[in-house]
Amino acid sequence: MPVNVKKSLSRLEGLPEVFVSSKDMSSAVFKAVQAGRLRKLGSRLYTKNMTEPAPQIVKRNWHALLKDYLPDALVSDRTALENRPASDGSVFVISSAQRPLSLPGITFRPRKGHPPLPSDPPFLGGSRLCSAPRAWLENMRPSRKRGAEVPRTLTRPELEERLDSLLRQGGEAALNRLRDDARAVSGELGMVEEFRRLDELIGTFLGTRQATLESSVAQARKKGRPFDPDRVVLFQKLFEELRGRAPFTRPTGNMADSARTNLAFFEAYFSNYIEGTEFAIEEAVDIVFNGVIPRGRPQDAHDILGTFRIVSDGTQMARTPRDFENLVSLLKERHAACMEMRPDKMPGQFKAKENRAGSTFFVAPDLVLGTLEKGFEIHRGLEMALHRAIFMMFLVSEVHPFVDGNGRLARIMMNSELVAQGEQKIVIPTVFRNNYISALKALSQNGKSSPIIQVLDFAQKYTASIPWEVFDTARTELQSTNAFMDSNEAEDRGIRLILPKETHK
Repeated sequence: MPVNVKKSLSRLEGLPEVFVSSKDMSSAVFKAVQAGRLRKLGSRLYTKNMTEPAPQIVKRNWHALLKDYLPDALVSDRTALENRPASDGSVFVISSAQRPLSLPGITFRPRKGHPPLPSDPPFLGGSRLCSAPRAWLENMRPSRKRGAEVPRTLTRPELEERLDSLLRQGGEAALNRLRDDARAVSGELGMVEEFRRLDELIGTFLGTRQATLESSVAQARKKGRPFDPDRVVLFQKLFEELRGRAPFTRPTGNMADSARTNLAFFEAYFSNYIEGTEFAIEEAVDIVFNGVIPRGRPQDAHDILGTFRIVSDGTQMARTPRDFENLVSLLKERHAACMEMRPDKMPGQFKAKENRAGSTFFVAPDLVLGTLEKGFEIHRGLEMALHRAIFMMFLVSEVHPFVDGNGRLARIMMNSELVAQGEQKIVIPTVFRNNYISALKALSQNGKSSPIIQVLDFAQKYTASIPWEVFDTARTELQSTNAFMDSNEAEDRGIRLILPKETHK
């Protein structure tokens, strides 16, 4: 490589992934392009990334490019609330520039407006960003959609959904603070009318005004049944995945009474073990069948006994919710039976405080009823027993309506859907715990619905493969298929839950 080209390339080494060329570097850029070290993406726009599509590169770096193309830009309108390009790539700004500037993947769309206020903070790349109160005022101005372009400001339903999210996250104090801050800047911006609209909208969310609301989220809150829209999105994803699956049934047939009892015992045993209520099999047998309550562990013993009493009662388990009110009644009744000996867990009463598991925060107390109701509406569109069971389990698990006992209750409600239609129950053995929990997290945290369906489908297949008629025989099969192994130990040793037929090969 010629020496002069090497010198030119060395001058460009400190530049970012994508950059706007200037006069003092134009010669070096030209030589780097000829040498195959840079490529041109648009007007004065170059990148050192030689493989990714241009729109992808530009979208990732739009905030760093804004200052180069529009030095006086103030990020405004919908972009100031969404903090990203719109779906069509539009980035809305206040600037002295008069025409849109199109680059691969994005278009900077300037308009005239009030220059930055002291309260408008610095933005990435050296530009400025409308403060949150100002951004809300800017978005209270209606704007029209032009052709395929998205409108400059958010729609009324979109604003309502954002206000509801703000209320869910920060409570009434967050909305009051937004209103106070918007009032403080509205006069200087000449946006008194926009503030009046925002004030009316916030007041309606707080119950002091009566503006017409358009979004389903806001309407539900106004009716006193607010819900968590993010959870409803997850419910819809699971519904769509289930509806797209081929129907499959595993009927129980003429199951002997002894088989039903033994299955119910291990169902209760494993369901409690997953939640940390751990007993040796012999101890659990004494608790359930001999009425022996271990000294010092009466509450733990009742957890197993209470669960067994529900899951062993065929008539009780065949009860599925006819309507939403019946769903609430069943949940409270079964929770009360399971948690009877734990008064601190509010048996049969929905939680009053938010609960969590690790990094997962479950549905807030004031959204429990509304979210359950929305989920149940979706559940009613499923026809196959296994599909209904999987959805019901996730609905209860994800909402987590009670202080404790939600996992056990979710699995009871799951198996109730199966029993009601004469199909095999689902047991989650100890060794399968991590598979089950990981699949729940995949949907709850990442929106992936396939894992939980696959895990529960296999668990039902496994449950159907165990001969439950004789207790000792069932226990031996469970042992030989690794059912009792600690899930973490099994992972470390590469051991998995297997079907009985695999042990006889």
